[in-house]
Amino acid sequence: MNLQKFSRLDLNLLVSLQALLEEKSVTRAARRLYITQPAMSRVLQRLRDQLEDPLFTRIGNELVPTPKARDLQLRLPRLLDSILEVVTEGEFDPATYIGEITIAVPEFVAISLISELTRVVTEQAPGLILSISSETESVQGELAEGVLDFAIDIDRVISEDISSKRLAIFTPSIWMREGHPLAAKSEIALDEILEYPFVQYYLLISKRVSARTDARFDRALRDLGRKRKKALVTNQLMTAMETVCDTDCLMVAAKYGLAMEREMYRIVRKRYPTELPHVETIPLVLLQHRRTASSPIHHWISSKIVESIKEWQRDIDADSKS
Repeated sequence: MNLQKFSRLDLNLLVSLQALLEEKSVTRAARRLYITQPAMSRVLQRLRDQLEDPLFTRIGNELVPTPKARDLQLRLPRLLDSILEVVTEGEFDPATYIGEITIAVPEFVAISLISELTRVVTEQAPGLILSISSETESVQGELAEGVLDFAIDIDRVISEDISSKRLAIFTPSIWMREGHPLAAKSEIALDEILEYPFVQYYLLISKRVSARTDARFDRALRDLGRKRKKALVTNQLMTAMETVCDTDCLMVAAKYGLAMEREMYRIVRKRYPTELPHVETIPLVLLQHRRTASSPIHHWISSKIVESIKEWQRDIDADSKS
């Protein structure tokens, strides 16, 4: 190792570079690191001199990374996390941690999970901020780039750089309002449900919605030569719920412990028609890039998410028995 060359490198510059890459603004990066804008501008110039690259060009009010900066953007989070692990090993205390954890969570999960997770965080790690979103361009891409720390999604084939931890199982079902013409039936037939319009709610993480996008339910119908009528397509859970409760629309959703549909709304859930092929159970998993696998704060948050899901499951089981 060339220790002489390494000794001339100011590691604080790498922290500043990470802030610039995340914020794409000198002003916002300066605010993030609690320094003045002129000081951050000088830091950027030092980075350019040391790395022999302009690193950013300005388009409007945004800094756009050069190819070299984009390459560093992929590698820098892993490097900084490794350095942090070295200097904090054996010292982690959530009560003294200050920072932010970003999580992509489907709204139907977030509405039951995040309030409990936030309660735990405010009690045990008051300096930690949770940033929760149900929209992303790419779960895998944003985990790899460090934009996301975690994502909760369905279990599927994914990059070997991303680990998954089983959280729960949910079952697709047909939802309708209490008092719906089909609500009193013990079983519903395919012909019966296709007489009614549907709310197509995007159950999982999505960026945009479109009536042209087929859900798994639509593909199963197409295989049978059938088609449903869509009245509303949305990724807004409250909008979908209000519409189902105020109309005869049906909705395909998850039969999994969503307290809101029992307490705030009068929802009746039915099994899929037997003649419609479908997956009986869908696993929900916690996704995390391997870069953060040894990070104390990521390990702590992961354990709290799992504990919160288990608590949620116990409440569901108790409710189903009562």
